[in-house]
Amino acid sequence: MDKKQKKIIILGTAYPLRGGLASFKERLCRAFIENGDEARLITFSLQYPSLLFPGKTQYSDSPKPDLDIEVSVNSINPFNWLKIGKRIRKEKPDILIFKYWTPFMAPCFGTIARRVKKNRHTKIITIVDNLIPHEQHFYDTVLTHYFLKPIDACIAMSQSVYDDIEHLNPQKRKVLSPHPLYDNYGEKLSKTEALQRLGLEDNCIYFLFFGFIRSYKGLDLLIDAFADVRLRDFPVKLIVAGEFYENEKPYLDAIQKYNLSNDILLRTNFIPNEEIKNYFCAADLIVQPYKSATQSGVTQIGYHFEKPMLVTNVGGLAEIIPNGKVGYVVNPVKEEITNALLDFLQNKPDFSQGISEEKQKYTWDKLVGAINAFTD
Repeated sequence: MDKKQKKIIILGTAYPLRGGLASFKERLCRAFIENGDEARLITFSLQYPSLLFPGKTQYSDSPKPDLDIEVSVNSINPFNWLKIGKRIRKEKPDILIFKYWTPFMAPCFGTIARRVKKNRHTKIITIVDNLIPHEQHFYDTVLTHYFLKPIDACIAMSQSVYDDIEHLNPQKRKVLSPHPLYDNYGEKLSKTEALQRLGLEDNCIYFLFFGFIRSYKGLDLLIDAFADVRLRDFPVKLIVAGEFYENEKPYLDAIQKYNLSNDILLRTNFIPNEEIKNYFCAADLIVQPYKSATQSGVTQIGYHFEKPMLVTNVGGLAEIIPNGKVGYVVNPVKEEITNALLDFLQNKPDFSQGISEEKQKYTWDKLVGAINAFTD
């Protein structure tokens, strides 16, 4: 018997908006299409007012993906929420998916979900990035409760997020399904070709810190760790690739204080999707020195390009980077980060087999299956 085709709407960040949230939803949309379902995206006409957005621009310069993307949601206009919710309610998709990452979106998403729920047909599911945000406010819990109430089921991508859902709403249906690989950034390049594309010399070992820069990402810890004089015995450089989402001065001051201007390469503009593979393929080790975390898309890009990784033992990072098999898991303190970097330089461990084995766990069809399980 043929499988019944489902009608899926994924609502949230997508093209022409940029970044990991957009990439995730676009890749998930493709995964449903590959599964034989009808899937489309509804994204924001206004995601953040410019005063609240910490980066330089919210919009992508990349070509439009070949997906059905409607640009219509205004995150701060309640009349828009009611209109969008009413329209989706009448359309009666089988599944409506939100990706929840900040309480700022709770009023918008929660109101749309309530309107849609009135059709008594659509299953409303959220994939939760963060239930408790990295930078917390007194109103976060109230807003998150508002969002969760009409949701039928939650997908957590790390055990820590699963536990947060259990604590906040024990009765809510939920499942743990890890973040799939970001396999939508192109094929693997040789290190030599990647370095040529970036204009970097080919006689160095490169550590890579990737992604937007905020305090919880721990770049300050990494700079302190990288300043250890023992590392200067090796031909090693640190690439920092990502946009500052906070004041850059403390980081630049630290680089100057340690006299690391020639050893730390700052590529601190937003990295377009087409260039991401250049940085990962040029790197010998991906370093995520986070002070707090849930899960990270950076690790899943690292897996796709089969790169060893150093992560800190916070949130769900250690769940997907087995220590000694795929790379290093350390506590978020300078000395442990330094020791791991030194071990990599001195002993040149080969993690390739472990990476190849572990990456098989993180496929998009597993996430699609976890979502569909709530509707079958």
